Amino acid sequence: MTNTSFLDKIAQVLIENYSGNLSNTIVVLPNKRAKIFLIEALKKQVENNILSPEIISIEDFIQDIAGIRSVDPIELLFEFYEVYLSITDKKNQQTFELFANWAKTLLQDFNEIDRYLLEPSHVLSYLKDIEDIKKWGIEVENKTQLLENYIDFWKLLPNYYQSLYTHLLNKGIGYQGLIYREAVNNLNHFSDSIQDKKFVFAGFNALNAAEEKIIQHLIASDHAKIYWDVDQTFLNDPFHDAGLFVRRFKENWKHYKSNPFEWIVNDFSQAKNIQIIGTPKTIGQAKIAGSIIENVISANPNATLDKVAIVLGEENLLVPLLYSLPSTVGALNITMGYSSKNNPAQILIAKLFKMHTNALSRNAKSYVLYYKDVLDILTHPLVEPYAKTSALVNIINQNNYTFITHHKLIELSVNSSELFLLLFQKWENGSIPVLETISKLLLTIKNNLNNDNEEEKITKAFVFAIFKVINKLINYYSQHEHIDKIETLYAIYKQIIDLAEVSFEGEPLNGLQIMGVLESRVLDFETVIVTSMNEGKFPAGKSQNSFIPYDVKRELGLPTFKEKDAIYTYHFYHLLQRAKNIYLLYNTESEGLDAGEKSRFITQLEVEKQANHTLSHEIYNAVLPETAYQPMIIPKSESVMLRLKEIAEKGFSPSALTSYIRNPIQFYFQKILRISEVEEVEENIALNTLGTIIHETLKALYDPFVGKFLSENDILTCFKQIDAEVLKQFKLVYKEGEIKKGRNLLAFEVAKRNVSNFLKMELESIKNGDAIKILALEERFERILEHPSLSFPVKIGGSVDRIEERNGTIRIIDYKTGKVEKGNVTLKAWKGLAEDIKNDKIIQVLAYAYMYGKDAKDKPIEAGIISFKNLKSGFLPFNFKEEKDVNSIINHEVLNNYLEQMVLLLNEILDENIPFEEKI
Repeated sequence: MTNTSFLDKIAQVLIENYSGNLSNTIVVLPNKRAKIFLIEALKKQVENNILSPEIISIEDFIQDIAGIRSVDPIELLFEFYEVYLSITDKKNQQTFELFANWAKTLLQDFNEIDRYLLEPSHVLSYLKDIEDIKKWGIEVENKTQLLENYIDFWKLLPNYYQSLYTHLLNKGIGYQGLIYREAVNNLNHFSDSIQDKKFVFAGFNALNAAEEKIIQHLIASDHAKIYWDVDQTFLNDPFHDAGLFVRRFKENWKHYKSNPFEWIVNDFSQAKNIQIIGTPKTIGQAKIAGSIIENVISANPNATLDKVAIVLGEENLLVPLLYSLPSTVGALNITMGYSSKNNPAQILIAKLFKMHTNALSRNAKSYVLYYKDVLDILTHPLVEPYAKTSALVNIINQNNYTFITHHKLIELSVNSSELFLLLFQKWENGSIPVLETISKLLLTIKNNLNNDNEEEKITKAFVFAIFKVINKLINYYSQHEHIDKIETLYAIYKQIIDLAEVSFEGEPLNGLQIMGVLESRVLDFETVIVTSMNEGKFPAGKSQNSFIPYDVKRELGLPTFKEKDAIYTYHFYHLLQRAKNIYLLYNTESEGLDAGEKSRFITQLEVEKQANHTLSHEIYNAVLPETAYQPMIIPKSESVMLRLKEIAEKGFSPSALTSYIRNPIQFYFQKILRISEVEEVEENIALNTLGTIIHETLKALYDPFVGKFLSENDILTCFKQIDAEVLKQFKLVYKEGEIKKGRNLLAFEVAKRNVSNFLKMELESIKNGDAIKILALEERFERILEHPSLSFPVKIGGSVDRIEERNGTIRIIDYKTGKVEKGNVTLKAWKGLAEDIKNDKIIQVLAYAYMYGKDAKDKPIEAGIISFKNLKSGFLPFNFKEEKDVNSIINHEVLNNYLEQMVLLLNEILDENIPFEEKI
């Protein structure tokens, strides 16, 4: 049986000591969550119906005393800005963005000063004096305006504090520190108004000065009792941080001079099984937590998991953990909210802000949108199915729209839906209209979702969370109209979105408990799994977000990072206090974004090991598979064979044959399945697009001369047309793409230079007496290949870039915009021609020679390549090199040898027993 939990003991005290007056008893706990567990503990203590005591959190209790409403950080920032503007000269006033940078830190300091009941004018003037001393040595004549402003800032702090305090009090609102200070001021009046009421404070650890004063006052006036939950192991060790605060209270509180200190327990030193497990990365921890739960269930299948808790040191571990839990986990209670950062509705709104703020910063008048921003919104799952945007997405992709004016976008969208118009409504009239548009947009999205579909129902909850945030912002902005920049609105939105969590529904008392560190206060579990036990996560580590220096904090009694660490230490050890099985998981990676050293708490457990504790330390590493990737093997089915026969009838192109040699799977996807590449906007001209433009330009320039011998004048005419023709081909191939600037302008100039250099080479040849007659340009040729070993005839077909007759020899030319050298078209042996992808150029040009062979009328044939990146080498003909003999004329012997190799390749492709096997 587990030790009696702390809340069970509190329930016992309430029944034994307060049973006659439970309706007038108020139990104050550190957080709201423990309330349900305390009510459950009370149920176990009684058999009859009783009136439950009122159970509230310390924050609510303090608010009741002060009678002031708490405001969230964003609202507070807005209120502070109002005050700042009212007391600052117009010429010195900062914009809201600049103000917010320092105001957040200052508000935190105001909060601490008030929570610890310090004299604000003393603390703030102290800070000014420190800054004065720092600048003491600077001569008057060397003091710049910047330095003067800096000193003035510190002088103004008491005024900022006092003005803000008065402003908030007049409105009946306040930040936490102000509420605490006012509660202390209101304490006597409160005591007089609660004659019959009794307070029970339970499970506290760190108290600020205001809380100490209030609780001591109520104890002294016999209105309250306090019950601590501290283990003697920590209390009696003067250096143990888990007992730091409680030791101070035990020594300093007047009440304990004559009254016993309740309760000191001895649970931590009892038998415990502690397993420390290190594993690389965050996901590894989630997987291990899941397998631990699986082991717990398999060890005792009938037991419930309500005494098992997973405490996440890092909230972003929640989703990986949920995916790692075994399906046998029945009931589940998650006390942390799901962050709105990853909420699909939030992602849409963030993208909307990005698109419109970028458009406004480019040029508010023309309102030009960037295609990636537009596509991000048009393809979002909350937009695409309902706004029917797929046609518009295709238009943008096919026409290479990189930047689209707002007017053009509306024009391209046929029959725009209300959702589409709300998304792309211009953000020109200030923040409130923008927020109202977003609010309408979220309502439209909500109406598109169906309650009958479980997934859409969840999405609705996400949409509603963002809807509340937007309405909150509308409320703020309607009260503070002078903060009206869209950039500021976006910055505030990004901050406020962190507060908009979506809660999980669950049975708080049943099943596995998943929580953050702070939610675990006051609760006890038998099995505890703690993740992210790394420095910087657990404990959170130093964060000096304050204008008050460390030594001043120490002198004034304000909490420093030591006290913050002590709070974490108490939470950690309290989790372990009554637990029997403890699993501490940490990330073994010490470098990287999500890493840190192993937590000091683990080291402390090892160094200060208790006699009854069993400690084990393991490192888990992922098991790496012996083969990282299994190549795909696709057998040739009946339908595949039918498709191959269809290709054989229509014609195998040389590029299809080389694609099979490169990778049979690539051939299978492209030719058998006919899967084409996804159409995307080509922001920068791709190499294949540039190649197409050069090919098409040369075709257009030479088209008038097909069937004629070229003269010098013909080439000079072509020179004059280069600029216009290249531009025309760019427009045809690249459509609406931007070619006036950036990389594309360079590509445009490269295309012109390549064509120009080619024409120069051609002109040089004609001047040297070459007789060049153009026979064909970009023309398709086909030829049936019949061979005894082929089970049926196979057609070889494809387009040849250029065929010419030069000095009586037929020359078949393939243009390449990449670099090709003589070695790429030289062959030393026929055997294995179709096995090596290095021979792809040879296979291609010989295929063209074979296809054209019947039209050559017995004239000698050469086939080769002109490489635009190697124009100085001119025409690179295929040549067969046997010892010292080099032959570039393609005769019957060459073609027969070539065809023998091609037949071997085609037999492999058409053999139903040879599967398509991926090459890696």
